Amino acid sequence: MADAVVVGSGPNGLAAAVILARAGLEVQVYEASDAIGGGCRTGEVTLPGFRHDLCAGAHPMAVASPFFRAFDLAAHGVELLAPQVSYAHPLDGGRAGLAWRDLEQTAAGLGRDGGSWRRLFGPLVRDWEDLVALGMSDLRHPPLDPMVGVRFARRLAEQSTPLWNLRFREELAPALLTGIAAHAIRPPRGIPGAGVAMLLGTLAHVRGWPVPKGGSQAISDALAADLRRHGGRISTGHRIDSIDEFGDVRAVLLDLAPAELQRIAADRLPGRYSRALANFRYGGAACKVDFALSGPVPWQARGCERAGTLHLVGARAEAVAAEKAVAAGQHADRPYVLAIQPGVVDPTRAPAGQHTFYTYAHVPNGSTRDMTEAITAQVERFAPGFRDLVLATHVQTAATMPAHNANYIGGDISAGAMTLRQTVFRPAARWNPYRTPIPGVYLCSSATPPGPGVHGMNGYYAARHALRREFGVHTDPLELLGSHPGGSGLD
Repeated sequence: MADAVVVGSGPNGLAAAVILARAGLEVQVYEASDAIGGGCRTGEVTLPGFRHDLCAGAHPMAVASPFFRAFDLAAHGVELLAPQVSYAHPLDGGRAGLAWRDLEQTAAGLGRDGGSWRRLFGPLVRDWEDLVALGMSDLRHPPLDPMVGVRFARRLAEQSTPLWNLRFREELAPALLTGIAAHAIRPPRGIPGAGVAMLLGTLAHVRGWPVPKGGSQAISDALAADLRRHGGRISTGHRIDSIDEFGDVRAVLLDLAPAELQRIAADRLPGRYSRALANFRYGGAACKVDFALSGPVPWQARGCERAGTLHLVGARAEAVAAEKAVAAGQHADRPYVLAIQPGVVDPTRAPAGQHTFYTYAHVPNGSTRDMTEAITAQVERFAPGFRDLVLATHVQTAATMPAHNANYIGGDISAGAMTLRQTVFRPAARWNPYRTPIPGVYLCSSATPPGPGVHGMNGYYAARHALRREFGVHTDPLELLGSHPGGSGLD
């Protein structure tokens, strides 16, 4: 019998499993799907030879998170390729804001707002490791350097209030910043969106927004291989229907959404905690459309052809209007579209001369609408002639997302609305959000702090608590990984 069981093989579940196995425990992972990876998978969904990431595509947090820096993806054969331009934000008229990996180069392209951009991000770029320690913390312990927290808080206060336009005088810089804030799938002018913008915006100028060579599956496969090397087992196609299936296993870690925790453990959960899970809110969703293209996207604005990620929505006001529509349960006429073109740095994703193109549009939770045409129109808006390149498409509406990943309730890829309350108190208002009221059962999904993203830190924190409480192991799990943070694995 296993010492510990992990349910779900997304990045957090695998991170937890790797830590537990390296601590000398016998670990069993169960995955409902026929393939591991959860939101970090790759497959041929359009045409043979075109490899598409099924959810997560670019990975700024994977190269920055304490877990992955200790694990050292490069040492495990994962080649992370960082485009020269981390992300781009085109506007009408052939203009675009370009977030280069170099902060000074970015500022130079933002006209009169270049200095403001430099002052906004310069201090955060300088102290990026402390910023990451804060942004990827369990949100229960203060940062090592309190001044980093002060600088971060001041920027949050500015970019989450009516003051957010005072810094800028032109269009490019505020649009560039708003495009990142909208990753939270919330109206961008708010603390969660501002926090996302500050963290991801900083990483864009430090280690970039890389894509793994061959696809995001490479990250999941590296974690699974390490788990197996340390005696762990993975069973795919095995759906868990009751927490009671695990008998006397000392620790059970669940990489599951709160709704899934309720499904398998409803009769074991005390009323107050069960009500908190029932009241947990799921947020705006995504409709994902993958394109197989006969050639590169013909961007009108120079520099966009070098970007790994693009935000397609127009000026700041348009982004705000689109996200407000989604928050109100409506479909925006011109939706926010996130696009990734991995072929900029990774020619292995498609046959020679051809390209994969990854997109998703923000839509209301549970939407059944196929957004292929709306997404195509937004791309064509900034890249005339795009339609002529399309060889095939594959769509996943928000309503069908849970069939791929049960954690994506109604197509919510963040595993819970990123409101201020639910950023800090995920999934319930508890000092230890990872430990459930059921003895030995822990939650390690993106529905716990620090929230969504391929960073493994939710799994790290849950595994740390389980090791200490259930097995008396007080060693920092990062030390169990056998290396120290350092190598970036960037090409």
